[in-house]
Amino acid sequence: MELILKKNVDKLGYKDDVVTVKPGYGRNFLIPQGYAILATPSTLRAHEEMLKQRSHKETKVKEEAQALAAKLDGLTVTIGAKVGENGKIFGSVNTIQLADALKKMDIDIDRKSLKIKDEPIKDAGTYEAEANLHKEVKQVFHFEVVGE
Repeated sequence: MELILKKNVDKLGYKDDVVTVKPGYGRNFLIPQGYAILATPSTLRAHEEMLKQRSHKETKVKEEAQALAAKLDGLTVTIGAKVGENGKIFGSVNTIQLADALKKMDIDIDRKSLKIKDEPIKDAGTYEAEANLHKEVKQVFHFEVVGE
């Protein structure tokens, strides 16, 4: 079954990609949730026309994502957390706290586009995260969890 994705779907594809999935997955999950539409000949023609019109805007968005990736390159973000006697964190560090720490540094990235490599983070130390800024631009950066 061929579908046109309306939103980014993790491990499947990005917005406006034409993907082939099993019929049950498409009919029971992707289409009802609003993640995709059926790829009929008429919707494919309309989709191609829309992509032609949007290509100019897409290059500008990609350039902005590359500029943001350049800011993140070599950057180490510090996140403060309450730490017990043995170095363990009360709770854990997640993408919400990482996005807030980046926002304080004037780097605005949506928390949904951040992925922490060694989740869950329960100890103080240095860790790695990946920012998915564009479908062709991904940037890995480091962050440090310190006790307050």
